[in-house]
Amino acid sequence: METGIEATELSEEALRRELRHLHETRNETFLHGASDALEEHTRRTFELEQEYLRRHPEREVDPRRTRQGARRERHGV
Repeated sequence: METGIEATELSEEALRRELRHLHETRNETFLHGASDALEEHTRRTFELEQEYLRRHPEREVDPRRTRQGARRERHGV
């Protein structure tokens, strides 16, 4: 059972708001949600994240959030 408006139909503001809410509620859902709630939360988060990436393929990536950048920080290179 799918719930919510299709990710492709959301305005930019609504997409960001929905993503923010899902990220805020993830830990609580993971720790205390029923298995079907966790499954739906995961599905919806993935759907919205994929839509965000589709809309913003050139988004700014923090170099520390890459494999190479993380190694540099860890090893002081």
